[in-house]
Amino acid sequence: MGSRRDAATERRRTKPAVIGSVAAVVVAGAGFGAYAMYGGGADGEDSARTKSAAAAEKVKSGPLTATEVTSTAQRFLTAWQRGDVAGAAAATDDAAAAKALLTGYTKDARIKDATFTAGTPAGEKVPFTVKATVAYEQAAEPLAYDSALTVVRREGDGEPRVDWHAAVVHPELRDGDKLVTGKAGDPPVKALDRNGVELTAKKYPSLGTVLDGLRDKYGKKSGGTPGVELRVVRGGADGDGKGSKESGAGDVSDKTLLELSKGTPGTLKTTLDPALQAAAEKQVDGKKGASVVLLRASTGEVLAVANGGHGFNTAFLGSLAPGSTMKVITASMLLEKDLASVNEKHPCPKFFSYGGWKFQNDDKFEIKDGTFKASFARSCNTAFISQAPELKDDDLTRQAKEVFGLSMNNWSVGVSTFDGRVPVESKAQMAASLIGQGGVRMNPLNMASVSATVKSGSFHQPYLVAPSVDGRALATASRTMSGQTLGALRELMSYTAAYGTAAEAMAGVSGDVGAKTGSAEVDGQEKPNGWFTAYRGDLAAAGVVQQGGHGGDTAGPMVAALLKAGG
Repeated sequence: MGSRRDAATERRRTKPAVIGSVAAVVVAGAGFGAYAMYGGGADGEDSARTKSAAAAEKVKSGPLTATEVTSTAQRFLTAWQRGDVAGAAAATDDAAAAKALLTGYTKDARIKDATFTAGTPAGEKVPFTVKATVAYEQAAEPLAYDSALTVVRREGDGEPRVDWHAAVVHPELRDGDKLVTGKAGDPPVKALDRNGVELTAKKYPSLGTVLDGLRDKYGKKSGGTPGVELRVVRGGADGDGKGSKESGAGDVSDKTLLELSKGTPGTLKTTLDPALQAAAEKQVDGKKGASVVLLRASTGEVLAVANGGHGFNTAFLGSLAPGSTMKVITASMLLEKDLASVNEKHPCPKFFSYGGWKFQNDDKFEIKDGTFKASFARSCNTAFISQAPELKDDDLTRQAKEVFGLSMNNWSVGVSTFDGRVPVESKAQMAASLIGQGGVRMNPLNMASVSATVKSGSFHQPYLVAPSVDGRALATASRTMSGQTLGALRELMSYTAAYGTAAEAMAGVSGDVGAKTGSAEVDGQEKPNGWFTAYRGDLAAAGVVQQGGHGGDTAGPMVAALLKAGG
């Protein structure tokens, strides 16, 4: 599906000359027929050229006309409404996939009496509304939603067709998903906060995907009975282009769209703190690319999780380069290997080349005769890259796994998570990993855990549901840092919070604090993703603002506000 979509996108970008008319194609065809009959050159070269020209003229090209867009959309929607699945599928550029999903629309999803009303086209995109009824045995409920389709030129002949994706059928569908109505596979779950009060997506919008995940995990274990509902059943999707399936990111949960009859929910207590969850929701409100997580450092309990874009739980499932927040892990490794010492001189040149790449600092700054503490606080890239020649390819991977519990894909939080990725790399890519680029991928849950490990002195796997609920085992790290390394790392983060790149954001956050900022460059983005990880007392938090810029300016205030709210 991906290659077909790319081809369709390329066709939309290309604007060759529009052919004159269908009549011109017919004439060209007749001319070719006469030419072929009478010969056309000793070696047939002209004949071959004429065949190519005739074939090219039969391929429709150029921008789609308004008539082509509206007539194609009308053909598709009319056939679909009439129950002519084959006809509707033929109006798309992937008839087989369309036929399968449209057949399931009535057969599996039990949707009937559907009417589709097209809105005003916006270029090649045509919005439409759906009104229907979902019926299962004696239960029936009205269904209404908005969707949209896009018309493209089909590869090969240039005919206008609906660009087929599952989201045409329903906007909650991803390619590979399907709609099903029936007795829910998992009973509903009434999730409670740590005080025993029900958590709802209406009160806490960011928790919609989290609550879906809790139902997937604990629906059958929490004592409830299933109802009848229309739901999205997830399949082999290719991802959403934002890292959701990248580098082993966790799966997205099934989603309930309509309840025909309510089941009896079981109850499930979580670790979420209602006041802190409300504070987290406030911090990401209106910031689509923002995500944040707050943990209790000494236990790993998740106290709050929030995402500005509610369709995907980036805070737990995101797979993004963490930028310079990764330097917390790298610094711990350099300290252990005696490749750096807090108050001793450490190189921070403008540039450092390794593995064929030339690395530099932000704005090409340098610190002459500076200490490692100064380099960490100012986030000097070359101070870390310069140590690459002294490292083995797997040193950073081992540090992340053995000390910080990352990149092992074995966390058991209570819902699906992506547990970080620190692959073994060599040469330039290994060097880039030292500063949170290359193949390194993290999310706010991972980076909050990093700060929690520094604060508590050892790794405590984050969890949203206590392991005592279902007797599951939590992930562990194989070793801890020495007291000397731990003390040095805390000194670096504390100094950065007071005098370094994190100082402005952490101003007013009192007590035992430490922080690290980060900015991660992403291909195709004008601004980097801004990262921030910090601790205060027994609280640890991390956040990211995608395409936000410097972490201290974007994610920093968000994380600092949560640490303050924790008291």
